[in-house]
Amino acid sequence: MKEKNKQTGGGVSRRQFLKGMGTGVVGSAFIPVLSVVEPARTAETNVEALAAPIVVTLQVNGKAHRLTVEPRTTLLTVLREQLQLTGAKPVCERGECGACTVLIEGKPVNACMVLAIDVEGKEIVTVEGLTKGKELTVLQKSFAEKDGLMCGFCTPGFVVAATALLKEKSAQLTLEEVKEGLAGNLCRCGTYPKIFEAVLNAAQQLQRGE
Repeated sequence: MKEKNKQTGGGVSRRQFLKGMGTGVVGSAFIPVLSVVEPARTAETNVEALAAPIVVTLQVNGKAHRLTVEPRTTLLTVLREQLQLTGAKPVCERGECGACTVLIEGKPVNACMVLAIDVEGKEIVTVEGLTKGKELTVLQKSFAEKDGLMCGFCTPGFVVAATALLKEKSAQLTLEEVKEGLAGNLCRCGTYPKIFEAVLNAAQQLQRGE
């Protein structure tokens, strides 16, 4: 009778309390699931939106090119696959070898580390844009004269980087300055002595006004 009175009284019995707690636990278990599913769908939608192609205009070698690219596309990919400018080479594609060096606003930059959308409106020069018509530059001729290449895969990057170096440091360069200026470019064939000789030779010719 005492147990019956406790259950029918104005208070809450232990059984009712435990039953209510169980319902609350079950209900709360669904809350994290919902909060995880919704953000996941939102994130997926955002990724799709960010990957949607957009139109950009790139100034490459003195010409404007209107292109449709994905925001995640690198400048190197655009140069090679859309503009057919294959002088910049994909080697490490992590900014360590310098084979894809181009000039952006006159500064040497690894094209594999730059998004195409980030250089819109900036002046971009590839190794193809260094020549004047079919006439090679003093530096390019010096590379040929001094045998500053073997397989040639890294040569365009070295030529572009050295071009920026000659403009920045003037024609009077020392061997140590050349080594430091080209430290970001690697040669798998180990032709460094000839490369340095070619750059120094070009510097001397420029100094003489040749």
